[in-house]
Amino acid sequence: MRGDGLPMTDLVPVIPRQPAPPLVARLAGGGLYDLRREQPKLFSMIVFYRGLHCQQCNNYLVELDGLLHEFEKRGVSAVAVSCDEPGRGERTRADWGLKNLRVAYGISPREARDWGLFLTEGRPRKEGLSEPPVCCEPGLFLVNADGTLFFSAVQNMPFARPRFRDLIDGFKFLFDKGYFITKECPAKGELVSVPGD
Repeated sequence: MRGDGLPMTDLVPVIPRQPAPPLVARLAGGGLYDLRREQPKLFSMIVFYRGLHCQQCNNYLVELDGLLHEFEKRGVSAVAVSCDEPGRGERTRADWGLKNLRVAYGISPREARDWGLFLTEGRPRKEGLSEPPVCCEPGLFLVNADGTLFFSAVQNMPFARPRFRDLIDGFKFLFDKGYFITKECPAKGELVSVPGD
């Protein structure tokens, strides 16, 4: 506990324009996802999801799977990542019918926390698939080709996530203006201290 009676936390946001944390995870079907080895033309999109037990994650990733070509033609590569153990991680891609989206799994709660994600203690269920002991709550990040953070959306609940169509429309608006996004529209929210303090 802190002196003011509030609990201590190690929850720290990833700051825009600063280097994103490392991310290395196994991919369903074989291989590894390594953020530092990605070479997107524009962004690496990382979509953290709660796990195989989450129906809202299922719907969200199925939507992304169907829109993946829209991101790829704009220079955005994508991966979905969870704390699920290998058996559940491998099942996700097959059970949810994800044909295009890379699905990674097995990151630790510590690694999820390094990305500023909220963590939830899992609950057993009488019916259906129980939650894992710890799962990360949703987060969506766009990382520049140079490894710095451009965009983040972190949530503590499964619903009201960023809409993929809104991201696509945002890219279209900037491209139509002729902007070179990372130079003429740099990431917002880069200040780490409050001006005037």
